[in-house]
Amino acid sequence: MFRTRTLAAAALATASMIVLAGCGSSAAPTSEFDPDEEVSLDFAWWGNDDRANRYNELIEAFNEEYPNIEINTTFTDFPSYWEQRQVEAASGSLPDVFQFSDSYLRQYGETGNILDLNEVSDYVDFSTFDEGLLGTGRLGDAQYSLPTGFSLWANFVNDDLLAEHGIELPEGGSSYAEFNDWIAAATDATGGAPFGGTDYTQRIQVFELQLRAQGKSLYTEEGELGFTEDELAAYWESGAELRDGAAIPQQELEEISPISGFGATLTASEMSWSNFLGGYLADSGASSITIVAPPTDDPSAKDLYRQGGLQVAVSANTDHPEAAAIFLDFVVNSEAAGEIFGTTLGFPASSSKLAGATLEGADAQVADYIASVEDRIGDTPPPAVVGYGSLEQKFWDLGKELGLGTKTVDEAVAEFFSEAEVILAG
Repeated sequence: MFRTRTLAAAALATASMIVLAGCGSSAAPTSEFDPDEEVSLDFAWWGNDDRANRYNELIEAFNEEYPNIEINTTFTDFPSYWEQRQVEAASGSLPDVFQFSDSYLRQYGETGNILDLNEVSDYVDFSTFDEGLLGTGRLGDAQYSLPTGFSLWANFVNDDLLAEHGIELPEGGSSYAEFNDWIAAATDATGGAPFGGTDYTQRIQVFELQLRAQGKSLYTEEGELGFTEDELAAYWESGAELRDGAAIPQQELEEISPISGFGATLTASEMSWSNFLGGYLADSGASSITIVAPPTDDPSAKDLYRQGGLQVAVSANTDHPEAAAIFLDFVVNSEAAGEIFGTTLGFPASSSKLAGATLEGADAQVADYIASVEDRIGDTPPPAVVGYGSLEQKFWDLGKELGLGTKTVDEAVAEFFSEAEVILAG
């Protein structure tokens, strides 16, 4: 189970080691793939049992075409996953292929820990991606990773729980105050079994949407924070009503982690990325989940964006770069991946993967949701600053401490900015 120690601390402790481990490690492969050579690759990802089952099915399909490439798998929850990757990056022992996030693109790409896929371009098809989505894994001319799909921020509602208690759906695109009122009313109607929702002010993604609605951003092109201490304090203070009984208590969420309150049917709603629908259905056992547009205080704002954050990368130190590239290509480009995963890794980013996807049921629902909020979709943010993954986790950890009552808003703001100063200066 994930301990209270933050991911940011782990990142800072190993930052210089990561740089040293990465230097000079991305030499271009000189050999060609031997289809008769027995190869073993390590593949790691974060996720739940539903994702694990799908990956196992995909690997079976891959081995039908490449029986000589053995894929050894490991997976864990998101925070623990990146703690382990930090340790491996510091020692130059990252998995051959691993699920990646654009939050870490600069941190792993600029230190030479991940392979420039242009060096194995004979084994990866880039032509199936549009330029915007390719850019989510690119720094300069180097293509360090490829997206499995893209997602939009969304608000999920458990239809079974609402029907059981006679509660109306929240209005998509309502104001944040109106959505808070809905959460409180739902909790009152059920007596807290379930609660109406969670304290979404723990999530940096919601803060980002609020900033984007004001024409601002989380960070600048120059690698600095794009918001002030007062703006962060106002955001966290806006969650006081949720933390004061309207939303599920943080202690209850700690007891069921890594399953979310929504996945455990302890809440009737939860905001997250649109590709979470399949996992939520599997975790909750709900017969139906509705996706509505997240709140906004400016209906004309372009606050949403296509997030290609879930990516796949290859270690620069892999002994088998060609085989690793072939497997990566299968994950992001094969019709089998589209058929098996649908939209659970994001709406398919490549045309070939999309061709294999049958958009029925939950997959069609995600596609319909994306189409329904098209007018709110704006430009994709630039590549995240170095250390953004650590800042994201720190933000979440501090939000949880606010929920547990172990920190005040002023203390949390001061701690976030203090740590951000160290991380961004590093």
